[in-house]
Amino acid sequence: MLEGKVAIVTGAGGGIGREIALAMALAGAKVVVNDIGASLTGIGEQSATPGEQTKAIIEQRGGQAVTNTDSVADWESAKRIVASAMDAFGRVDIVVNNAGILRDQIFHKMTPEEWRAVIDVHLNGSFYVSRAAAEPFRAQGSGAFVHMTSTSGLIGNFGQANYSAAKLGIVALSKSIALDMQRFGVRSNCIAPFAWSRMTSSIPAETPEQKERVEKLKRMTPEKNAPLAVFLASDAAKDVTGQVFAARNNEIFLFSQPRPIRSSHRSEGWTPELIAEHAMPALRGQFLPLDRSPDVFSWDPV
Repeated sequence: MLEGKVAIVTGAGGGIGREIALAMALAGAKVVVNDIGASLTGIGEQSATPGEQTKAIIEQRGGQAVTNTDSVADWESAKRIVASAMDAFGRVDIVVNNAGILRDQIFHKMTPEEWRAVIDVHLNGSFYVSRAAAEPFRAQGSGAFVHMTSTSGLIGNFGQANYSAAKLGIVALSKSIALDMQRFGVRSNCIAPFAWSRMTSSIPAETPEQKERVEKLKRMTPEKNAPLAVFLASDAAKDVTGQVFAARNNEIFLFSQPRPIRSSHRSEGWTPELIAEHAMPALRGQFLPLDRSPDVFSWDPV
């Protein structure tokens, strides 16, 4: 499905990113394997080894790949990621914004540094790499962005205000890219993946309920998300843009787009007292509970 295309996959040294890179190579794409080889928090010594391991697997299976260790969290560095695709393969057709770190902390204890670090990698990184790729996409009149969002952003999560904000911001970024670049034949979509990886390994497993939840997650292996990413990057998805999907084990979900669900009107206008007396009772029945487990199924964030 991707024969003749060139894909950049950030954070491809392991987990979901590696599986997407491998799947895209098997589908015929030449792949730029981007990974700085840092810890889950992004702190500490960096290594080219994770990316080289992904590249080796691709080549063992008969594919073509190059590695890149530039950070997505800096504009000049992100431009080098795209340049590496142009230098190695002469073009770029697909960008998968998958790189990420975690700095989990309960909100009232979260430091500005913990906030900035996560925003820089997830949200700013998705912008930087996408913006760098926008130029060749526009020039060739085609291209596909696949961004990794999260149910932590779509629904919220404990101790992840930074991560949740970044991941919901990526959804808005993707929708705006889809609108701005549609006239150039460029598509932009999001995936909220469900998978057990190092990004979810910090989920507590102390109580029987928590242990049961983790065991369910462990059955959702990273490669389950790869087919959807390959499809969205392919010409078979030429009419699919601005959407948010989820892949959970053997299920694929399409998320609804936010829309007004009820209104309250008063021709004379409103005062705070009238809002409390009339508007809120009419609207309150449509409030969604502050609950991360909707009736349709139980969400597990990644």
